[in-house]
Amino acid sequence: MRKIIFAGLMLLMGLTASAQKFAYVDSEYILKHLPDYKSAENQIKGLSDQYQKQIDESFAEIDKMYRAYQADQVLLTDDMRKRRENDIIEREKKAKEMQRQKFGPEGDLFQMRVKLLKPIQDKVATIVAETAKNKFIDFVFDKSSESTMMIYASSSYDISNDVILRLGYKPGTLVK
Repeated sequence: MRKIIFAGLMLLMGLTASAQKFAYVDSEYILKHLPDYKSAENQIKGLSDQYQKQIDESFAEIDKMYRAYQADQVLLTDDMRKRRENDIIEREKKAKEMQRQKFGPEGDLFQMRVKLLKPIQDKVATIVAETAKNKFIDFVFDKSSESTMMIYASSSYDISNDVILRLGYKPGTLVK
């Protein structure tokens, strides 16, 4: 439904405002050309792997505790059983809390992603705006964004290479 409304608005705007110029960029394409972005992505991946290793180790420890508890269960008194069960439950809560703190919506990984990527994205947005103004373009859409639907896009309106050039990099050479 949203796509139909968007397409209708685009058609209506095209019919009523023929003097307006539209352009699009492919932000994924632009970001792949930026060494800073690739470096930030690598840092985030490294941090994610580190956090995941810590969490996996915690859950492995809990699993080991549980298997030991099951093996010893028949030899334990009721009080000892309850204590070990509570220890296991408490460790599992701590592991889940650590998982939430590291990977949750406001977790450490999200905060690091914002800290590293926001300046790069802001720089690209500024260059896109300047490029659009210099080319007298009224609207620029991001074709890599999931919320924007493009029915047709002429390559003559793609200013992605211009943005890469203005950022000081060579288009066509992807960062590895």
